[in-house]
Amino acid sequence: MFGFLLGEALRDLRRAGRVAVSAIFLISLSLAALGAFWLLSSNLGQAIAQFRERVKVIVYLKREPPAAEANALAERVRRMPGVAAVRYVGKTEALGTLRQVLGKDAAVADSLPQNPLPASLEITPTEEGATLEGSRALVTRLSALPETDEVGGGVEWMDRFAHGQRLLWLFALGVGAVLAGAAILTVSTATALVLHVRRDEMEIMRLVGAPEHVVRLPLLLQGMMQGLIGAVLAIWVLIGCYAILGPRIEPLVTETLGITRLTFLRPLNVVSLMVAGTLLGGLGGLMARGRPEP
Repeated sequence: MFGFLLGEALRDLRRAGRVAVSAIFLISLSLAALGAFWLLSSNLGQAIAQFRERVKVIVYLKREPPAAEANALAERVRRMPGVAAVRYVGKTEALGTLRQVLGKDAAVADSLPQNPLPASLEITPTEEGATLEGSRALVTRLSALPETDEVGGGVEWMDRFAHGQRLLWLFALGVGAVLAGAAILTVSTATALVLHVRRDEMEIMRLVGAPEHVVRLPLLLQGMMQGLIGAVLAIWVLIGCYAILGPRIEPLVTETLGITRLTFLRPLNVVSLMVAGTLLGGLGGLMARGRPEP
Protein backbone atom coordinates (compact mmCIF):
# COMPACT_ATOMS: atom_id res chain seq x y z
CA MET A 1 0.00 0.00 0.00
CA PHE A 2 2.77 2.43 0.90
CA GLY A 3 4.50 1.74 -2.41
CA PHE A 4 1.29 2.59 -4.26
CA LEU A 5 0.82 5.83 -2.29
CA LEU A 6 4.46 6.81 -2.82
CA GLY A 7 4.18 6.14 -6.55
CA GLU A 8 1.06 8.30 -6.73
CA ALA A 9 2.83 11.08 -4.83
CA LEU A 10 5.77 11.00 -7.25
CA ARG A 11 3.40 11.13 -10.19
CA ASP A 12 1.56 14.07 -8.61
CA LEU A 13 4.86 15.81 -8.11
CA ARG A 14 5.65 15.49 -11.80
CA ARG A 15 2.17 16.77 -12.67
CA ALA A 16 2.70 19.90 -10.58
CA GLY A 17 5.68 20.79 -12.81
CA ARG A 18 7.11 24.27 -12.46
CA VAL A 19 4.90 25.14 -9.52
CA ALA A 20 6.40 22.25 -7.55
CA VAL A 21 9.91 23.37 -8.54
CA SER A 22 9.09 26.89 -7.32
CA ALA A 23 7.84 25.47 -4.02
CA ILE A 24 11.04 23.43 -3.55
CA PHE A 25 13.13 26.53 -4.34
CA LEU A 26 11.27 28.67 -1.79
CA ILE A 27 11.55 26.01 0.90
CA SER A 28 15.28 25.70 0.17
CA LEU A 29 15.69 29.47 0.35
CA SER A 30 13.80 29.83 3.64
CA LEU A 31 15.63 26.95 5.33
CA ALA A 32 19.03 28.04 3.98
CA ALA A 33 18.46 31.54 5.38
CA LEU A 34 17.34 30.12 8.71
CA GLY A 35 20.28 27.70 8.80
CA ALA A 36 22.76 30.48 7.98
CA PHE A 37 21.49 32.65 10.83
CA TRP A 38 21.49 29.58 13.06
CA LEU A 39 25.12 28.93 12.15
CA LEU A 40 26.09 32.54 12.83
CA SER A 41 24.18 32.63 16.11
CA SER A 42 25.76 29.40 17.40
CA ASN A 43 29.28 30.70 16.75
CA LEU A 44 28.45 34.01 18.41
CA GLY A 45 27.13 32.07 21.38
CA GLN A 46 30.41 30.17 21.54
CA ALA A 47 32.32 33.46 21.56
CA ILE A 48 30.13 34.86 24.34
CA ALA A 49 30.67 31.74 26.44
CA GLN A 50 34.45 32.02 26.02
CA PHE A 51 34.42 35.73 26.91
CA ARG A 52 32.36 35.09 30.02
CA GLU A 53 34.91 32.55 31.23
CA ARG A 54 37.59 35.27 31.06
CA VAL A 55 35.57 38.05 32.71
CA LYS A 56 37.22 39.59 35.77
CA VAL A 57 35.95 42.17 38.24
CA ILE A 58 38.74 44.20 39.83
CA VAL A 59 38.35 45.74 43.29
CA TYR A 60 40.97 48.45 43.87
CA LEU A 61 41.76 48.86 47.55
CA LYS A 62 42.28 52.12 49.43
CA ARG A 63 45.50 50.82 50.95
CA GLU A 64 47.66 47.70 50.81
CA PRO A 65 46.68 45.57 53.80
CA PRO A 66 48.99 43.22 55.69
CA ALA A 67 49.04 39.61 54.55
CA ALA A 68 46.64 38.40 57.27
CA GLU A 69 44.12 41.14 56.55
CA ALA A 70 44.41 40.52 52.78
CA ASN A 71 43.67 36.83 53.24
CA ALA A 72 40.71 37.58 55.52
CA LEU A 73 39.34 40.12 53.02
CA ALA A 74 39.72 37.69 50.12
CA GLU A 75 37.90 34.99 52.11
CA ARG A 76 35.10 37.42 52.97
CA VAL A 77 34.66 38.34 49.30
CA ARG A 78 34.82 34.69 48.24
CA ARG A 79 31.71 33.97 50.32
CA MET A 80 29.69 36.64 48.51
CA PRO A 81 26.95 35.50 46.07
CA GLY A 82 28.10 35.53 42.46
CA VAL A 83 31.81 35.07 43.29
CA ALA A 84 33.58 31.96 41.98
CA ALA A 85 37.19 32.80 42.88
CA VAL A 86 39.25 35.64 44.40
CA ARG A 87 42.93 36.43 44.00
CA TYR A 88 44.75 39.12 45.92
CA VAL A 89 47.20 41.22 43.90
CA GLY A 90 49.67 43.28 45.89
CA LYS A 91 51.27 46.52 44.76
CA THR A 92 54.57 44.78 43.93
CA GLU A 93 52.87 42.14 41.79
CA ALA A 94 50.82 44.82 40.02
CA LEU A 95 53.98 46.73 39.16
CA GLY A 96 55.64 43.55 37.89
CA THR A 97 52.64 42.91 35.63
CA LEU A 98 52.92 46.47 34.33
CA ARG A 99 56.59 45.88 33.47
CA GLN A 100 55.61 42.76 31.48
CA VAL A 101 52.97 44.71 29.61
CA LEU A 102 55.40 47.53 28.79
CA GLY A 103 57.99 45.06 27.50
CA LYS A 104 60.99 46.93 26.13
CA ASP A 105 59.66 50.13 27.72
CA ALA A 106 59.71 48.60 31.22
CA ALA A 107 62.38 51.12 32.22
CA VAL A 108 59.60 53.70 32.46
CA ALA A 109 58.16 51.84 35.45
CA ASP A 110 61.57 51.61 37.08
CA SER A 111 62.03 55.37 36.88
CA LEU A 112 58.92 56.07 38.98
CA PRO A 113 59.75 57.57 42.41
CA GLN A 114 57.29 55.20 44.10
CA ASN A 115 54.84 52.46 43.17
CA PRO A 116 51.61 54.28 42.16
CA LEU A 117 49.58 51.13 41.56
CA PRO A 118 47.01 50.11 44.19
CA ALA A 119 46.57 46.68 45.69
CA SER A 120 43.52 44.89 44.32
CA LEU A 121 41.32 41.84 44.36
CA GLU A 122 40.88 40.00 41.06
CA ILE A 123 37.45 38.36 41.17
CA THR A 124 36.16 35.67 38.83
CA PRO A 125 32.34 35.76 38.88
CA THR A 126 30.10 32.73 38.65
CA GLU A 127 27.90 32.16 35.61
CA GLU A 128 25.07 34.01 37.34
CA GLY A 129 27.43 36.75 38.45
CA ALA A 130 28.57 37.28 34.85
CA THR A 131 25.10 38.32 33.70
CA LEU A 132 24.10 41.98 33.52
CA GLU A 133 21.87 41.82 36.61
CA GLY A 134 24.30 39.59 38.51
CA SER A 135 27.30 41.80 37.78
CA ARG A 136 25.43 44.93 38.89
CA ALA A 137 24.48 43.28 42.18
CA LEU A 138 28.04 42.04 42.65
CA VAL A 139 29.54 45.47 41.96
CA THR A 140 27.10 47.01 44.46
CA ARG A 141 28.16 44.55 47.16
CA LEU A 142 31.86 45.05 46.44
CA SER A 143 31.53 48.83 46.42
CA ALA A 144 29.98 48.68 49.89
CA LEU A 145 33.13 47.16 51.38
CA PRO A 146 35.00 49.67 53.58
CA GLU A 147 38.33 48.62 52.01
CA THR A 148 37.10 49.36 48.46
CA ASP A 149 38.30 52.44 46.64
CA GLU A 150 36.93 51.61 43.17
CA VAL A 151 35.44 48.65 41.30
CA GLY A 152 36.39 48.08 37.68
CA GLY A 153 35.36 45.61 35.02
CA GLY A 154 31.83 44.38 34.48
CA VAL A 155 30.04 42.60 31.70
CA GLU A 156 27.65 45.23 30.36
CA TRP A 157 29.27 45.13 26.93
CA MET A 158 29.00 41.34 26.83
CA ASP A 159 25.28 41.40 27.60
CA ARG A 160 24.83 43.95 24.84
CA PHE A 161 26.59 41.45 22.59
CA ALA A 162 24.21 38.70 23.75
CA HIS A 163 21.28 41.05 23.17
CA GLY A 164 22.51 41.59 19.61
CA GLN A 165 22.66 37.81 19.18
CA ARG A 166 19.01 37.53 20.26
CA LEU A 167 18.01 40.30 17.85
CA LEU A 168 19.86 38.49 15.06
CA TRP A 169 17.98 35.29 15.86
CA LEU A 170 14.62 37.12 15.89
CA PHE A 171 15.47 38.70 12.54
CA ALA A 172 16.32 35.26 11.18
CA LEU A 173 13.01 33.88 12.40
CA GLY A 174 11.19 36.79 10.74
CA VAL A 175 12.93 36.28 7.39
CA GLY A 176 12.45 32.53 7.61
CA ALA A 177 8.77 32.93 8.50
CA VAL A 178 8.10 35.17 5.48
CA LEU A 179 9.87 32.79 3.11
CA ALA A 180 8.24 29.77 4.76
CA GLY A 181 4.81 31.35 4.33
CA ALA A 182 5.50 31.89 0.64
CA ALA A 183 6.72 28.28 0.36
CA ILE A 184 3.58 26.93 2.04
CA LEU A 185 1.33 28.90 -0.31
CA THR A 186 3.32 27.66 -3.32
CA VAL A 187 3.08 24.04 -2.17
CA SER A 188 -0.64 24.59 -1.63
CA THR A 189 -0.97 25.94 -5.17
CA ALA A 190 0.94 22.96 -6.57
CA THR A 191 -1.34 20.57 -4.66
CA ALA A 192 -4.45 22.41 -5.84
CA LEU A 193 -3.18 22.05 -9.40
CA VAL A 194 -2.85 18.31 -8.91
CA LEU A 195 -6.35 18.20 -7.41
CA HIS A 196 -7.68 19.81 -10.54
CA VAL A 197 -5.82 17.41 -12.82
CA ARG A 198 -6.81 14.33 -10.82
CA ARG A 199 -10.43 15.20 -10.05
CA ASP A 200 -11.87 12.61 -12.46
CA GLU A 201 -9.43 9.93 -11.32
CA MET A 202 -10.17 10.66 -7.66
CA GLU A 203 -13.91 10.48 -8.26
CA ILE A 204 -13.52 7.08 -9.92
CA MET A 205 -11.44 5.85 -6.97
CA ARG A 206 -14.23 6.90 -4.61
CA LEU A 207 -16.87 5.19 -6.73
CA VAL A 208 -14.98 1.87 -6.61
CA GLY A 209 -14.79 2.11 -2.83
CA ALA A 210 -11.28 3.39 -2.19
CA PRO A 211 -10.90 4.82 1.33
CA GLU A 212 -10.69 8.60 1.54
CA HIS A 213 -7.18 8.48 3.01
CA VAL A 214 -5.99 6.48 0.00
CA VAL A 215 -7.41 9.17 -2.26
CA ARG A 216 -6.01 12.10 -0.29
CA LEU A 217 -2.78 10.81 1.23
CA PRO A 218 -0.72 11.06 -2.01
CA LEU A 219 -1.40 14.81 -1.99
CA LEU A 220 0.00 15.11 1.52
CA LEU A 221 3.00 12.95 0.61
CA GLN A 222 3.61 15.11 -2.44
CA GLY A 223 3.85 18.22 -0.29
CA MET A 224 6.10 16.48 2.24
CA MET A 225 8.41 15.29 -0.54
CA GLN A 226 8.73 18.84 -1.85
CA GLY A 227 9.62 20.02 1.66
CA LEU A 228 12.16 17.24 2.21
CA ILE A 229 13.84 17.86 -1.15
CA GLY A 230 13.99 21.58 -0.38
CA ALA A 231 15.51 20.90 3.05
CA VAL A 232 18.19 18.59 1.60
CA LEU A 233 19.09 21.21 -1.00
CA ALA A 234 19.29 23.91 1.70
CA ILE A 235 21.63 21.75 3.80
CA TRP A 236 23.92 21.13 0.82
CA VAL A 237 23.97 24.86 0.10
CA LEU A 238 25.00 25.52 3.70
CA ILE A 239 27.68 22.82 3.53
CA GLY A 240 29.06 24.30 0.28
CA CYS A 241 29.12 27.85 1.65
CA TYR A 242 30.77 26.67 4.87
CA ALA A 243 33.43 24.73 2.97
CA ILE A 244 34.19 27.67 0.66
CA LEU A 245 33.86 30.66 3.00
CA GLY A 246 34.81 29.08 6.33
CA PRO A 247 38.58 28.83 5.80
CA ARG A 248 38.65 32.39 4.42
CA ILE A 249 36.88 34.12 7.29
CA GLU A 250 38.12 31.88 10.12
CA PRO A 251 41.34 33.90 10.72
CA LEU A 252 39.34 37.12 10.98
CA VAL A 253 36.84 35.52 13.39
CA THR A 254 39.69 34.12 15.48
CA GLU A 255 41.30 37.54 15.69
CA THR A 256 38.12 39.47 16.56
CA LEU A 257 36.03 36.98 18.58
CA GLY A 258 38.67 34.61 19.91
CA ILE A 259 37.03 31.52 18.40
CA THR A 260 39.72 29.02 17.45
CA ARG A 261 37.55 27.29 14.87
CA LEU A 262 34.18 27.93 13.26
CA THR A 263 31.69 25.17 13.92
CA PHE A 264 29.05 23.88 11.54
CA LEU A 265 25.50 22.99 12.50
CA ARG A 266 25.18 20.07 14.87
CA PRO A 267 23.55 16.85 13.63
CA LEU A 268 20.43 17.71 15.65
CA ASN A 269 20.22 21.08 13.88
CA VAL A 270 20.52 19.39 10.47
CA VAL A 271 17.77 16.92 11.37
CA SER A 272 15.62 19.81 12.62
CA LEU A 273 15.97 21.58 9.26
CA MET A 274 14.94 18.42 7.43
CA VAL A 275 11.94 17.94 9.71
CA ALA A 276 11.01 21.61 9.32
CA GLY A 277 11.12 21.33 5.53
CA THR A 278 9.01 18.18 5.55
CA LEU A 279 6.45 19.84 7.84
CA LEU A 280 6.35 22.96 5.67
CA GLY A 281 5.63 20.90 2.58
CA GLY A 282 3.07 18.76 4.42
CA LEU A 283 1.32 21.86 5.73
CA GLY A 284 1.08 23.23 2.21
CA GLY A 285 -0.44 19.94 1.07
CA LEU A 286 -2.95 19.99 3.93
CA MET A 287 -4.01 23.54 3.16
CA ALA A 288 -5.04 22.48 -0.35
CA ARG A 289 -7.01 19.47 0.85
CA GLY A 290 -10.00 21.42 1.99
CA ARG A 291 -10.53 23.25 -1.29
CA PRO A 292 -13.63 22.21 -3.13
CA GLU A 293 -13.02 20.26 -6.26
CA PRO A 294 -14.22 21.93 -9.47
